Amino acid sequence: MVKRSGIFAGENPFKIARTWLGEAEKSELNDPNAVALATVDTDGLPNVRMVLLKSISEDGFWFYTNYDSAKGNEIAATGKAAMVLHWKSLRRQVRIRGVVNREDGAEADEYYASRSLKSRLGAWASDQSRPLESRSLLMARVAKVTTQMGTNPPRPPFWGGFKIIPEEIEFWADGAYRLHDRFVWRREAPDNEWKIIRLSP
Repeated sequence: MVKRSGIFAGENPFKIARTWLGEAEKSELNDPNAVALATVDTDGLPNVRMVLLKSISEDGFWFYTNYDSAKGNEIAATGKAAMVLHWKSLRRQVRIRGVVNREDGAEADEYYASRSLKSRLGAWASDQSRPLESRSLLMARVAKVTTQMGTNPPRPPFWGGFKIIPEEIEFWADGAYRLHDRFVWRREAPDNEWKIIRLSP
């Protein structure tokens, strides 16, 4: 058993990640739930972009997007993704790699309904990741959708959630003289037991 204490204590990595995120929400200036999400295209070329992590459940890390976007299509093709949360205020980061499940049922409906009306209408109006002739054209689409959908638009069928089910979660904390602390939880499949390893900085 690898000895761990302090901020690394505990046997459930999802609980540790939620604790760290909760601490970041008190100290991070903007968007403590911002994550860099990495996918690969059909040529194996990586893509990375910032998205908002919406929740950490008992088995995964959730975010929402347009399924027809570049990231949506790349996830559909590979079924895998990675993300990293980094908090300058805490000098910590969490890295996640794993398989991805599409989540477009009741939980996606509930989250969509909780968003502002303009954000819900924007999801209908934007052909995310596709070429756009001008911003005025986008705003015209928003106006048209507003007229068509009214004040209670349903969730678009092309928009919903993804859940990364990790095969690896790494917790990193800054150390003096770049002698950082790193612990990684690894498993070969979601039903397997975690193996915890301390990594060299």
